[in-house]
Amino acid sequence: WRAVEDRDTAFEGDFVYAVKTTGIYCLNTCPSRRPNPGNVLYFESAAEAETSGYRPCKRCRPRDKGRPSPTVGKVLAACRLLEDPEEEPPTLEALGARTGMSPGRLRRKFTQMIGVSPRRYGEAHRFGRLRHKLRNGDDIAGAVYESGFGSGSRVYEKADRYLGMTPGAYRHGGRGQVIKYAIVPCPLGMLLVAGTERGMCSVALGQDGPALLAELKAGFSEASLVPATSALGKQVEELVCYLAGDGPWPLLPVDVQATAFQMRVWDALRRIPPGETPSYQDVARAIGQPKAARAVANACASNPVALAIPCHRVVRKDGRDGGYRWGPARKSALIKMEKSGH
Repeated sequence: WRAVEDRDTAFEGDFVYAVKTTGIYCLNTCPSRRPNPGNVLYFESAAEAETSGYRPCKRCRPRDKGRPSPTVGKVLAACRLLEDPEEEPPTLEALGARTGMSPGRLRRKFTQMIGVSPRRYGEAHRFGRLRHKLRNGDDIAGAVYESGFGSGSRVYEKADRYLGMTPGAYRHGGRGQVIKYAIVPCPLGMLLVAGTERGMCSVALGQDGPALLAELKAGFSEASLVPATSALGKQVEELVCYLAGDGPWPLLPVDVQATAFQMRVWDALRRIPPGETPSYQDVARAIGQPKAARAVANACASNPVALAIPCHRVVRKDGRDGGYRWGPARKSALIKMEKSGH
């Protein structure tokens, strides 16, 4: 506080301070009027202040003049180590030793800055390389090892989360997968629900049943598509009752492909109660990345399971509904139905 109060140039760039009442952060040499010390928070860098939701001051421009925080540099070095396909996936202890941070502090700072833990970040990058290689036709064994996995068993343990199916099935457009589906009328037109034994892989809304089925076939060109069983029929019934206002929102299991960022966004969406409509910016803050509102909107747009992952609950910052993969009229109707409690 003394460095802030005295505008001491010897400390300029070593830290920034943020004011809770204004939501703005500054350099300690900023010429603006000094705030109440009780409203001040201190951060090592501009990046940390913005991760916590604060905006840069337009007078002192702390983002331009601040020195890079040593902690930020160490976290970024850990990212590069986790991304390296030639490296054996490092443990948290090994990352800490190579970046000069204790494992616990590295995990906390990494998660605060990047939004996921070092382990999840490394997994997401390895599976990203694996997806690319499989889609390009590489053989499975070679793709697994060239993507940085020490053994095939590790891939199959995590395949459900990152690929939505086994590597072999992913490589061949769902080959060998049995996907059961149902298409039924609902208050918003036609509803398609499709799923594997692990959960829903597609929930779509439209006006034309054959068109919905054609889209499902295009997405899973090598899978076996069969009419729904009684188990899937129960989930369809729950969704139709919900859309008609005769039942609660059903929290259904899903089986979808996702990046680490999409998973975080979709997990956050499933925690939004019916009737609430946060903005894309609100969701970005909730996952610890307040500047990622546009990326959150993209994750909503890529959601393959309408209603099961309720992306319709997220609206624009100005309060307008915004876009929706299955049409703005349906989004408006869903929001209105949930806000009314029906």
